Amino acid sequence: MRPLKIFIVAALLISAALGSTAFINHKLSKRPNNDNKGFAVVELFTSEGCSSCPPADELVAKIQKESKDKPVYILAYHVDYWNRLGWKDVFSSADYSKRQQDYAGYLHIQSVYTPQIVVNGKTEFVGSEEGTLRNAISKGLQKASPSQLSLNISTIDHSKANIKYEVDSIDKNIFLELAILQKNAQTKVQSGENSGRTLSHVQIVRKLQSVPLKGKEGTVNVALPNGFNTQGWEIIGFLQNTANGTITGASRAIFESEVSAGTAALNNPN
Repeated sequence: MRPLKIFIVAALLISAALGSTAFINHKLSKRPNNDNKGFAVVELFTSEGCSSCPPADELVAKIQKESKDKPVYILAYHVDYWNRLGWKDVFSSADYSKRQQDYAGYLHIQSVYTPQIVVNGKTEFVGSEEGTLRNAISKGLQKASPSQLSLNISTIDHSKANIKYEVDSIDKNIFLELAILQKNAQTKVQSGENSGRTLSHVQIVRKLQSVPLKGKEGTVNVALPNGFNTQGWEIIGFLQNTANGTITGASRAIFESEVSAGTAALNNPN
């Protein structure tokens, strides 16, 4: 009888184990999968006239390379207030200086500075702080995106692009920001704090257009900057709350082929 009892006990244990495994698997299958639901919009405010900026430019270039298959969106704005100090940054714009001033208001900062990074419109810090940047990106990727945005380019020519957008919800304070970016560039600086250095840049914002959302979908005409080509440029769009600066969703549009007959192929991975 003892062998039979042992067999029965063993069978009961195996059955219980299988039941527990099935329960665990069931619980796991019901658990929401938040992989890749989050995003990180990394906005760098920089200048070729600032000697502290090259390390930040190098850092975002490294992050860009590491994150090319992730929803990490890097935008480098070259501000213009350094231009009066010996070197005019060819990529600079007063519009980007104003955007940085707007963040100073949103984030209650007394004064602007370079290099500065803002992540998802909510967190700011010195642009060369690698650990802080990586932590901010990680937090953004782990948190589910409040809004969903998709971009599509219907037609382009050498001077403009027609961009179709679709969002899952709209709010009077949410605007669509469309940035036309040059992916890479180098400049040999002739004067100022970086005189004699050759500086490398990535994700240079060459144009930023703010679009009020009148519906969940629409089409926007965007003028393309001088020097545009489909190989070295891309479009990043993001949804921003103009009441507090928070970014609630983002997407990217990457050109795949040269302009032909007024149209271009598009890869939109997010």
